Amino acid sequence: MTAIGAIIGLTVTIYLILKKFNAAYSLILGAIIGGIAGGLSLPNTVALMIEGVKDISPAVIRILSAGVLSGVLVKTGAASRIALTITKTLGEGNAIIALILSTFLLTAIGVFIDVAVITVAPIALAIGKGMDYSKMKLLLAMIIGGKCGNIISPNPNTIIAAENFHADLPSVMYINLLPAVIGLIFAVWLIKLFPNKGERITESLETHDTSSLPSFASSIIGPLVSIFLLGLRPLFNIVVDPLIALPAGGIIGIIAMKKTGIFKESLSYGLEKMSVVAVLLIGTGTIAGIIKNSTLKDVILSGLDNLPLGESLIAPVSGALMSAVTASTTAGAAIASSSFSDVILGAGISAVWGAAMINSGATILDHLPHGSFFHATAGSVEMNLKERLKLIGYESIMGAILAIGSFICHFFI
Repeated sequence: MTAIGAIIGLTVTIYLILKKFNAAYSLILGAIIGGIAGGLSLPNTVALMIEGVKDISPAVIRILSAGVLSGVLVKTGAASRIALTITKTLGEGNAIIALILSTFLLTAIGVFIDVAVITVAPIALAIGKGMDYSKMKLLLAMIIGGKCGNIISPNPNTIIAAENFHADLPSVMYINLLPAVIGLIFAVWLIKLFPNKGERITESLETHDTSSLPSFASSIIGPLVSIFLLGLRPLFNIVVDPLIALPAGGIIGIIAMKKTGIFKESLSYGLEKMSVVAVLLIGTGTIAGIIKNSTLKDVILSGLDNLPLGESLIAPVSGALMSAVTASTTAGAAIASSSFSDVILGAGISAVWGAAMINSGATILDHLPHGSFFHATAGSVEMNLKERLKLIGYESIMGAILAIGSFICHFFI
């Protein structure tokens, strides 16, 4: 199948998403048009689409199970308690750094990055009103912290990248730890340099009752259990699949917080969030099946041939390109890892590093305006779209730092 067919399919997908069509249907239609435009018959196009969906189905199951931990963290108030504890511990003088660390930790332990920003936003608005920070500065702090946490988290983007490379999930998480720390240091430097310009918080803020929130110690138990179980494989060669480890952390966590009465509600919330991702991944699977069987990867490789370490660059570059198409870390990582894993492995890059670099590359352009993340984060602080657009460049720089850090570290680790 020709590369031009895949490019046409991706172009159709981008156009439809920009026009606010459902992302999953946009991807499916783009796959059909791309396959036919690339020279395939309709039956062969459908067959490749189904093959692509089959490739990601194991990851879909694991992602659905991850909803247990995510739902428990959000609905019990554990995520809010963790964020509040960080901001109080660091004090008023370091409040803006506390926002970075809050979203970093929340995403690192398995909360969706957009949910992490929405969770921390009320705290950020209170800080901003008291210290006269602009909404732009507050939102940027939360987003760049979340991006750092997202490359080491058991979130769908990491799960799908590890699954498509048949790599060990804990290893994919842990191996990006140093790039995440480097990114975190850069994030603190960036937010200190960022001018405190833009709209201020003028409206009166409601005082939220925090008395019903669980303690910090009980809030952190669930994530620690999941991380411990996932860490048994690299440490002691005891395999506990994420399908077990992530729900186990959620169940033990809700028991520790003594909030079993809202377990059903937590499950429903987690399933709702993960179902949206699962449906999106089915769409990405269809177009990934088309791209994987096209010559697009050869075109990208030939374009990188003249660059030093060109073959090694295909992992972060493909992650960045596909996240730009979908404006989603998860969908970008899914399409890139499904379509380019064979080429990346063939270039001599290990499965773990291939998955890790695609995952970090997918953070470069996942915040573009045709995706939900852009609008959800703007809404979290009631920011107008003109100001939200001004943050895109800074977010892209942050994602690039993470991808470059991951790319460089894979030569030394």
